[in-house]
Amino acid sequence: MEATSGEDAPKRNPLPAALVSNLQSVLAARRPPQPEEVSTAAAAGEAEAEAPAAESSDAPAADGAPARPVVLLTCAEGIRSAGLAALVDALVAGGRCDVHVCAPESDKPACGHSITIRETITATSVDFTGAKAFEISGTPVDCVSLALSGRLFPWSAPALVISGINAGPNCGYEMFHSSAIAAAREALVYGVPSIAISLNWKKDESKDSDFKDAAQACLPLINAALADIEKGTFFRGCLLNIGVPSTPSANKGFKLTKQSGYSPTQSWQAVSTSRPSSAVHFMGMHQSLGIQLAQLGKDASAAGAARRVSAQRKTVEVESVAAAGKQEVREIVKKLFRAEFVEKQHEDLDEDIDLRALENGFISVAPLNVHGQVDPEIGAPASDWLSAVVSLDKEKEAAPTTADQQDASVAAEEKEAPSAA
Repeated sequence: MEATSGEDAPKRNPLPAALVSNLQSVLAARRPPQPEEVSTAAAAGEAEAEAPAAESSDAPAADGAPARPVVLLTCAEGIRSAGLAALVDALVAGGRCDVHVCAPESDKPACGHSITIRETITATSVDFTGAKAFEISGTPVDCVSLALSGRLFPWSAPALVISGINAGPNCGYEMFHSSAIAAAREALVYGVPSIAISLNWKKDESKDSDFKDAAQACLPLINAALADIEKGTFFRGCLLNIGVPSTPSANKGFKLTKQSGYSPTQSWQAVSTSRPSSAVHFMGMHQSLGIQLAQLGKDASAAGAARRVSAQRKTVEVESVAAAGKQEVREIVKKLFRAEFVEKQHEDLDEDIDLRALENGFISVAPLNVHGQVDPEIGAPASDWLSAVVSLDKEKEAAPTTADQQDASVAAEEKEAPSAA
């Protein structure tokens, strides 16, 4: 056997065989397709196009589930509010949409359309069964604006934005203070259909389970809105302000309403500066002695600094000199007040206003534009749409379920069967 040497000798490949195989596979995948491969792919595409219609528009997504519209939820009362939890549960259980949540980390009442600028906002993920959720260190309007920016979620335009369920009605001029209405209005500014839902909460009467009933009562309207949004026939340029009566399970149905002139009265109460705060009381009751002493030291330092600042502010020298030759001084007075809304009786007897409908047990549906008004041309289409929703809901309730049909069939067979006697 003749030996080989020099350039004729085969060179040993220093790379592992498995790595070489992987590299060859990658290079082959990047190679431009040959004409024969293109014709094969085209033939496969034509075969897919000739497939039954059931496998086209409703084809499953990559994860095996059909594509569903995205609904963004927020709530002015915070990420942990009972109203938001009830709405999430109802929509997830319904399976009609993919639910995403972006809500404030705490209650943000009556802050209107306020936004946060020149400050950093934190978005923290929160566990919600069946939904992707974030809590935001900003206002409800910040939540909607951030969610629609495309920075937080992989989408920038959900099918629908729902603000709620808020405790307390958003009737009349309350909408100008309402954070819930403002969040829905922000979506409207972005061109996204929106709904605001509130429960006519009654102190010492309402309970958290009422939110679940309110969510179930609003589901037919939400589903109808999603269906029209998908068809491109939903209202443009207005949001739906939905008010649910205090007893949702006994509601009398939906009613198209108009904004009332109701406005609650603000009651201002003086707050004593010597009253200890609840936080200090909690600390004294529950913290250890060492932590209490450390906190007392901090409080003493802060109090001393406050007295020094106060002493500097209380004495203000002025250029004018009194007749006796003494300098005049001015004392800065600091007072504390707290404002609360007090319900008052309204004199409007119109049965079509939002507040009157709630008092009569109806679910109020008021379409509002970005300025808080209802355009006259929206009234008739909104009335027709709401009538169609109510009719469809009644048809579903009247239609027998599969279980009912099976029971009826069994009963008929038993009646026709000959008796054993």
